[in-house]
Parts: sequence; C-alpha cells; structure tokens
Amino acid sequence: MKASRQFLLLLFVGPMFLIMLSVYQWDVSLEEREGVRRQQELRKQLLRRQCDGDGFAERKRSLEDMSDRELDNLIVDDNYGIIYCYIPKVACTNWKRVFLALNQSKPHPDPMSIPSEIIHISSKFTFLKHFPKLEIKAKLKHYTKFLYVRDPFVRLISAYRDKFQLENEYFYQDFGRHILHLYGNQSDPPKTAREAFASGMHVSFYNFIQYLLDSRTVRPFEPHWRPMHRLCHPCLIQYDFIGHQETLQQDAELLLKILKLEDDIKFPQSYVNMTSPNSVSDWFDTVPIEDRKKLYELFEEDFRLFGYRKPAELLDG
Repeated sequence: MKASRQFLLLLFVGPMFLIMLSVYQWDVSLEEREGVRRQQELRKQLLRRQCDGDGFAERKRSLEDMSDRELDNLIVDDNYGIIYCYIPKVACTNWKRVFLALNQSKPHPDPMSIPSEIIHISSKFTFLKHFPKLEIKAKLKHYTKFLYVRDPFVRLISAYRDKFQLENEYFYQDFGRHILHLYGNQSDPPKTAREAFASGMHVSFYNFIQYLLDSRTVRPFEPHWRPMHRLCHPCLIQYDFIGHQETLQQDAELLLKILKLEDDIKFPQSYVNMTSPNSVSDWFDTVPIEDRKKLYELFEEDFRLFGYRKPAELLDG
C-alpha cells in the first residue's frame, strides 16, 4: 500500500515539476531576450552620440554624397524588406548563407547546406548600389537595416590569420610579396604562395601592421582590414540593429524574431573563435608600443562608434 501511495504521489508531483521547470526556463529565456533588446538600445544610443559629436567627418555628409563604391557592402532582400551591410571577418559568410536561403522557396533550406563557393559569387546577391538614387533613399528609410561588428584588433588578427597564415595565392600576389619585400627584408620574395610556404617564408603579424601604418599604403584599405565604419557608414545610415560578433548567437536570434523569421530559418551555430580577445596581447608581443598606439589611432573610430573599450594594457606598456 505504501509503494502504491508513493507511485500516486510521483504521478502528481512529476508533471507539476516539469511544468514549473518549463515556466522557469521560459522566464529565463524571456529575461535574456529583454536583456539583448536593452543592449541593442544602448548600442544605438552610443552610436548616435558618437556620430553627433565632433571629430567624425561623415557627420558633415549626406546620403547624396555617397558614391556607388561606398555602397558596395549593402545587400538587399526586397521580399523581406531587409538591408544587410556585411563586414568581412564578422560572421558575414553565415549571414550571406541566410540571405541565399531566404531567396529559395519555403521551407527554406538549412543555410549551412549552401556551398561556400556560391557565397563569394556577387551575382547571387542584390546590392543597394544597383538601384536608382530615389529608390535607394526609399529602401534605406523603410527597410530594416542591420550590420555586425567586432573588436577592431581581434578582427585585424583574424584577417591576418586567414589571408597570410594560410596559403592564399590571391592575397600573396596582391599583398604578401609586396609586404615581404618592404618589411620582411626579402629583396626577391618567392613568386608564388606555394613556393613561399614551402620555404617557410610568410608575412609576420608585425609585417602586416607595418604595412597598415605605412603612409605609402593605398587607402581605403582592402575590405578585410578596412575600418568597419568605412564599409557601412553608420553615421549616414541609421541602422535598426547592431550585432556584435561577441554576442553573435543571441543577437541573431533576436534579429530573426524582429524580422518575424524565427520560425522560417535558423542562424547557423557559431564555432569557437580561435581569435579571442584574451589572446590579443600575445599577438601584439612583437609589435612595439609606439606602433600599437598608431594602430589604435587608425582604428579609433571603430572602437568609439561601436562601444569597444580602448585596450590600455596594449597601449600603456
């Protein structure tokens, strides 16, 4: 009889416990979403304050002043009323996958099922610059506009790792040989990336920084290391959503909810980032303090506009 009463009690308590657990999890999830929403408002408020302050040249310009080249990175989805300004080395591959998946019929395919080689074909996307000026202004006014940013120094390290630590023929020919010649004490660098890597010769991180700081280097920089505000012009374009690489997954979930797409498509799970903020100081060990300070000045507007702290531990010795 005692065992029977315990069994009946378990039948009653078990479902109640599951209901309580479910309510608790729902409350936590709701609280997290509200936290991400509040964070969004703070990011946008900071951006507006910085843009309205002195020192930002773009505050004196207007959309009419922008050239087609300055709109290179703005992708449009007319079906869902979205404009995305992609920034290389800031989750742009997966967001492009999402755009390509949305362009296919429902049910939309898993974005990760879209091959990487397709993502780099520009004709697969619709760019804002291809529309007449009046239509550009209308889309910028009425569409939901978003971008993703990242700690500027971490992004630089990620660009270096991807383009110079790996065997990349395009970047070796366009930048690597030149950098090795000017800063790597190589009077006649290997003709190809394969030859350079086979001989153990590659652009060092400090060589890369020297190249960025050199007044002879053509500006604006190549997009993978161009300052983020120079790609997306946040003082001219009023973005509705500012995602951060550091909170990528939470931001993506909220953004899809805002776009009413959370039931249609899932943002790909992010991998563990090999270039973490904690490892930045190790990368800068070979860079003299004075060059670190110059590099910060070069990317200071990105730090200020997007709320990234000044890395005093790197700049004060």
